This record gives sequence, C-alpha cells and structure tokens, in this order.
Amino acid sequence: MQDFFNEAKGARAARVLVDGLSDMLLDYVVPEGLEVQRGWRVEIPLRNRKTTGTVVRLVEQSEQLRHRMKPILRALEEVPVVSSVLMDLAEWAAAYYAVPVEQMVRCIVPEPVRSERHEEKTRKVVCLVKRPSDDELNKISRRAPRQASVLRYLMAGDEGKEPLSDIGGTSALAACRALEKRQLVSIGEEAVHRDPTSKEQFAPTSPLPLNPEQEHALQVILEARKARDTRPILLQGVTGSGKTEVYLQAAAHVMEQGEGVLILVPEISLTPQTVARFKSRFAQHPGAVAILHSALSDGERYDEWHAIHRGQARIAIGPRSALFAPVRNLGLIIVDEEHDSSYKQESAPRYHGRDLAVLRARMEGASIILGSATPSLESLHNVSTGKYNLVRMEKRADGQRLPLTRVLDMRTEAKDKRYMGVLSERLRVAIEDRLEKKEQVILLLNRRGFARALQCPDCGYVVTCEHCALPLTYHLTENRLVCHICGYRSVAPCTCPECGSKAILLEGCGTQKVEQILMRCFPRARIQRVDADVTTRKNALRDILESFRTHRIDILLGTQMISKGLDFPRVTLVGVLNADLGLNVPDPRAAERTFQLLTQVAGRAGRGEVDGEVIIQTYSPQAAAIQFARRHDTDGFVENELGLREQFAFPPFTHMAVLTVRSTQEDMASFAAETLHKRLLSVLPAEVEISDPIPAPIAKAYGQFRFQCVLKAPRARTISDIVSAEIKRLAPGEDITVTLDVDAYNFM
Repeated sequence: MQDFFNEAKGARAARVLVDGLSDMLLDYVVPEGLEVQRGWRVEIPLRNRKTTGTVVRLVEQSEQLRHRMKPILRALEEVPVVSSVLMDLAEWAAAYYAVPVEQMVRCIVPEPVRSERHEEKTRKVVCLVKRPSDDELNKISRRAPRQASVLRYLMAGDEGKEPLSDIGGTSALAACRALEKRQLVSIGEEAVHRDPTSKEQFAPTSPLPLNPEQEHALQVILEARKARDTRPILLQGVTGSGKTEVYLQAAAHVMEQGEGVLILVPEISLTPQTVARFKSRFAQHPGAVAILHSALSDGERYDEWHAIHRGQARIAIGPRSALFAPVRNLGLIIVDEEHDSSYKQESAPRYHGRDLAVLRARMEGASIILGSATPSLESLHNVSTGKYNLVRMEKRADGQRLPLTRVLDMRTEAKDKRYMGVLSERLRVAIEDRLEKKEQVILLLNRRGFARALQCPDCGYVVTCEHCALPLTYHLTENRLVCHICGYRSVAPCTCPECGSKAILLEGCGTQKVEQILMRCFPRARIQRVDADVTTRKNALRDILESFRTHRIDILLGTQMISKGLDFPRVTLVGVLNADLGLNVPDPRAAERTFQLLTQVAGRAGRGEVDGEVIIQTYSPQAAAIQFARRHDTDGFVENELGLREQFAFPPFTHMAVLTVRSTQEDMASFAAETLHKRLLSVLPAEVEISDPIPAPIAKAYGQFRFQCVLKAPRARTISDIVSAEIKRLAPGEDITVTLDVDAYNFM
C-alpha cells in the first residue's frame, strides 16, 4: 500500500494535530535522542502552556525555520497510538472524500483518548502480606478488633487481596494503615476497567451444529483466511438463515490463530444483542470483547479503546465509528447488515464505513465478510464484476418457512367503515388473533411523533419551523411542536396564526398516535413504543428489547430501529403501517431502501415453531419494491432495479456526489452556487456530469438556505480532486459554507 504521507527519512520536524476543537496543525522540532513516528501521541508547548497532540507526518524543514520552531517535549506512549495502516487509511479517505486529513485522524483517536481530562480509574486495594498465627490474631482481636476483622476478611478470600471499598471504605482505612505498619498488609492502587456491561450476566454458550449451507459458508471464510485472501466475501443469507452463528465460529477460528476480530453493526441499537452473543460465546476469555460507540460514557470509551489498543480485548464491536478500532493483528472484519445506509456518515467527514472496512481489510491483510439478507446493489455489482466473492444461504437455520406476506391496498381498505385511519380491519383482526394465542406482534411505522403537521383547513396555513423549511411535528407526550431537523420546539397554537380560525387540525400520523389507537383497540395488551423519543435514556432500548424477549411486552411498535437484526421466536405477526413513506422521496435509492426495509422487518416474523405472517399496508401496491418484497424475491428486485439504474446512469454504474452551498442569506447562497457551478463547468472533464444549481429538497435547515448541484462520474476521485480544488479557489466568505458529499446517500 502506498505511503500517502510521503514521510521524509531523517526528518527532524513533526507536523502535529493539536488536541482541541479546532483542526490546528503545527510544526515542532524533534529533539535529538527522541524517536517520533507518525501516529505517536506527544506533549508539546502551545503559547504559555503545555498540551498534547498526534503526529500526522514527519516533514523536512530548513535550519533557519527549525531554529524558530518549538521542540516536542516528550512522547506520551512507548508505541504509536495510531498504527501505520490506520494513518494510511486516514490519508486515503481524506483524499477520496475531500476532507482535511486531520478530520480523519480525529475519527481514529476518539475525544476521550485525546483529552487530558480522562485517564485510568484506580482504586485502593489491601493485600495480605503475612498470615498471622492464631495467637497473634487473638492478641490483635483483644487490642484492635477492627484490625482483626480486616485480617479475617482478607484471609477468607481466595487471593488475599480485596478493594478497600469492600472492606469498609474510609472507615477501615485507619485499621489498614495500622496493619501496614505491622507489615501484615500492604495498601496499593490498581486500575479499574469501566466495563459498560459489568452489570450484565452472560451465560456461556457452545458452538451450534451447522446445516450444510452454514458449513459451506464457514469453509469459504476459513479457506480465504488461510490463503490470506482479502477479497470481500458477500454472505447473502435470508433472514433467520444463521449468519450470526457463522460469524461466531469464524471469529473463534481466527482467534485461535492469535488474530483479532472487528465486527461492525449499522446502529447502536443492534450493538447490545451482538455483544451479548459474542460475550456469551467467548465467556471463557474474560475481557476479550470490547464495545465502542458514542452512547458509552467518556470513561467507558477510554477504557474500552485502551483495552483494544493494548491487545487485552481481541474482539471489537460497534457501529460505523468502530471501523477505526486499534485491533492488534487484525485477521477478520465482519460488516453485518452491510446494505444499511447508517454506515454512511452524514456529517463531516462523510465517509462510508463499509467501504473503508473493505479498504482496511486489504491494507491489513485481513479477511472481510459483508453479511446481509438484502445486499446493496453496489456489493452485488461488485460480485458480478469479480471484485467480491458471493456465498448464499437460502434456507432458515431452523427449517422454518419464510413468512406469508400480504399486501393490503389502502385505497380500498379506507372505504371500510371500521377503518381507523391507520389500522386496517384485517390487521386489527390479525393482531387480536395473535394476542389470543399468546404470541407477539411487531408493528413498523417509520415516523415518530403524534401528527406530522398542524394545518388550518380554512386558509391552508401549515405551522413550520422558524429555522427550517419543514412542517413542525406534534408530539403528544411533550404537548409541543418539534422540528425533526434542528430540534426547535414550540407550543401548539389553539387558533390559526394566519387567519385566526379555530378549526386548525392535526394532519398525518406518527408512532405516538398509533400507540393511542392500539391502547383503545387492545386495552389488555402490553404495548411498548420504540423511537428516538423513548430511547434517549442510556440502555433504554436494550431494556425494552429484553422485556420483549421475556414476553413482558405483547406489541412492539417502532420506527426502523426495530426492523433489523432482532431475533424473537414468539413474534408471529409483523405489520407495516405505511409502506409508502420511503418511496416518494427524491432519491435514486428510494426503491432499494423500501425493499430492504420491508424484507428486513418481514424477517422478524416466524423465527420460532409457529409460521409467521406479514401484512403490508400501502397506497402503492403496484410498486416494484413492494411486490418483490411480498414474494421475498431479492434476485428479481435486483435484476429489475439494476436495469433501471444502468439506464439512468445511477450507482453502482457511476459515482454520485452532492455539492451543497449554505448561507443565512438566500441570495448569497444562490450567487455562490451559481459562481461555483460556472467555474466547474469550465474545468470538469467531459465524463463528469453536473446539474444546474437548484434549491435543495429541504431548502432551508438550521437557519441556512441551501442550494445543490449533483455530480456524476465514472471515478469518485475525479470529482473529489477537481471540486475540492475549486472550492478552495472560490474562498467563500464567513457566511457561506460549501460541502461536498462523495458517494452521497442523502439527497435531501
């Protein structure tokens, strides 16, 4: 792999990314006798104080400049915090996604690791140095019963060492110090690992017998590892086919060879279930599994990251950001639900976790598995061109059939007098039937809140956000109107602010409204709503899913966070309340996302002994995505959709990027977009297409007006290199922000 840093041999100056909020790069002299490499953490002088930073690259400087530069004070670690491979990955990603390299380095070294405020947590421990005789213990007991009590407690333990807090805390400290003077005990300190799963119990599990399809998949993975083949393996297995068991056994084989494993999941909501399965399987190796995600406390992230970096934890699990986990001797990367758009980061740096995982595997010489029941069209296209190896698992591991799927045309269902505005009579009866049989139900509605808008029927006025061009959503639990973009909150007016009419109405339906309808229809059912409003508390989602698993919940109603990766044997009915929500949006991947969502949520049904059923409510029953999902026909959908994508030159047959210009002044944003568009027309090669600048679908967000151009090219780097150079030449003012999203997934 090319060294993108072009490191200079014998260079005596280092370019350091200074810790803090700004992306400050400063050059420092490397003193004689100090060995510093890129990726090392160092202490440096900054103005009149000391601070820390990460060496990004070594540079050559003239003697004249070196005399004016300050020296590095010391190295903070004995080895580089960031490996050479991860530094290469950061440089490659920075060039590909057109972002400064320092932004990528900040992804690799998380803030709790960079910050001076976080360090190892320690606790006082008392160790038994000398075991007193019975006579000596009796004498101590008569003179100092508290000291004798401490000795007996230590002698009763297996190791003769106990935390001071367990002995009695500060109340026992004086007795322990007196015993230390007698040279009977010693008082010291030891590091305490802040384990985010310390309060949970994981029962050990053993490998399950594999069916022929699982056995074949595992053998392909192990043969690839033995041959050091870094070509990605696309594991396409229907929902319930046992992909996780293949992951577990592949990870066990890799660990037996002394190598590490990295497991990526699309969302934090899936992390607890994956962690539980891996910690149970590797229970004989305490501390082998570490978690990395943003919901951890800073102390937990600090300890888990360092456990991975030191090699204590050999398996790292987490969402997109865990891609950069410093796993030692990495042998296997697993990207579960590889199709999921959550792997694409929507804020700078806008990288795609799956794609960088593929690149990291190649750089590290590791094998990589991309698993999904509904693979992305990009991955399937890579299979057809020979870049990826395909392994299919077409049967459920338990031998159960895929659930029967029914599509309800809501245009006709709405004429039924018993229709309740969101719940069809057929779905209501089906839920009632499952509840009577003591089975469980999952209902999907990918829209949170109570009502999507507050509108006046007399004048047509819609209450919108003051900062965004978007209607405010009414939330019943807060009795507030909320913007789902910027978070702005407002009291719901009783009369129309425009015409004063009292007939102002709530329009549309969200999960809160459906929850109320379900409570009226099924008063005895235990109903739980799952959306971003409910899962704000730490571990809230984990606790809800555990309650559902133990059948303390009958109906689970939620957004897309409950649509994938969950395995509940008692779920026999899945209902999709509005399958059209994702279809009617200006996005070339709209049909693909709808098909994947429907197929994934349908796969939650019928995983136990009872056959499952899926009911999809839609106003567009003829849509290809819905019909192919009804038949569980992934191949048919892929063939149909790839034909359309090729016809219109959409990914995977081209790379698309979105160029966005933002400003608080609409005319300034428009002018800057027009100016940049004209400049790009004059420099872009013929193979690059660029659209005219127009207002974005969401024309205003966070108080800024937004204009967009969409670019297409056979190679993404062609767009990145040219457009990023023109953005620098434009030198937009302080009130204008220009961003480039390469391989864009969000066109709103």
